[in-house]
Amino acid sequence: MSPGPIYEPEDIQSRNDRWTQAFFAAGFRKGDIGQITFSYHLVPPAFWFEDALHRLGCTATPGGVGNTELQVRMMHDLKVTGYVGTPSFLVAISKKAEEVGYDLQRDLCLEAGFVAGEMLPESLRSELEKSFGMIVRQGYGTADVGCLSYECYYKNGMHFAYNCIVEIVDPETGRQLGPGETGEVVATVFDEVYPMIRFGTGDLSYFTDEPCPCGRTANRLVKILGRLDQVTKVKGMFIHPSNADEVAARFPEIDRYQVVVTREAHVDQMTLVVELKEGVEASEALAKRVEAAIPTSMRVRGRVRFLDRGTLPEEYKKIDDRRKWE
Repeated sequence: MSPGPIYEPEDIQSRNDRWTQAFFAAGFRKGDIGQITFSYHLVPPAFWFEDALHRLGCTATPGGVGNTELQVRMMHDLKVTGYVGTPSFLVAISKKAEEVGYDLQRDLCLEAGFVAGEMLPESLRSELEKSFGMIVRQGYGTADVGCLSYECYYKNGMHFAYNCIVEIVDPETGRQLGPGETGEVVATVFDEVYPMIRFGTGDLSYFTDEPCPCGRTANRLVKILGRLDQVTKVKGMFIHPSNADEVAARFPEIDRYQVVVTREAHVDQMTLVVELKEGVEASEALAKRVEAAIPTSMRVRGRVRFLDRGTLPEEYKKIDDRRKWE
């Protein structure tokens, strides 16, 4: 089930090795133990990543999301050598490990990290690599088509994966663009079970065809610049304007609303700001009820903040992404 929601078919025996390419480029090798901290619930990435690790001859530990202290203990007890998850959860792992008294380099064995689902500012990458004494590389893909590109050791862009076609196109005309020109990332995968022809990801980027010291000859996405629409990712999950509509529809007290996304200490924060209908009083009880409903529609937790009537402008975006990426 993609964030659409679209119910997507999956081959019983996958022939897709693009994530395997990404893990190898990130430093995973036969015999490594990789801990997967993505959700196994209603989204495919965790299963893809487990398959990729097995193809490389690695052991996969299915940590899933949350349970940070237990995941730290697993990393320590099993001598996990590879992390697979979002950058922000690796930050949470580091904080929890230090909180329980572990030295990140002496008591943990992490050597390679593969992150996806969120932006990876260089400042955060440097902080994580220094703290753990590991390398951290990122990949890019979608729940619909899988892996499209990934970083190598030299982290100078994300190499296009082979076995797929990645284009940068003019979003208005669909015309293919050249190196350095900004446009929408469009992907084609000739999968026998679920082929996708010129699938528009909605992400904006540009590519380079300059040689890479690693020897790979594929073009590279330089960076993801943002979105064409109001859809955004929060803690690795897509949030659509319709998700906010679903939450608000459950509460007749709500008049107007907006999802505000910020980032504090490298962790995404989502707040649903709400204007109540005339005559309705804001209360802590109402805020808690709305907060309890948010994960059902958005699959991530969020806070609720009430605004005075008229605070939101006449024309406003349903999702206001205020995050700044260094």
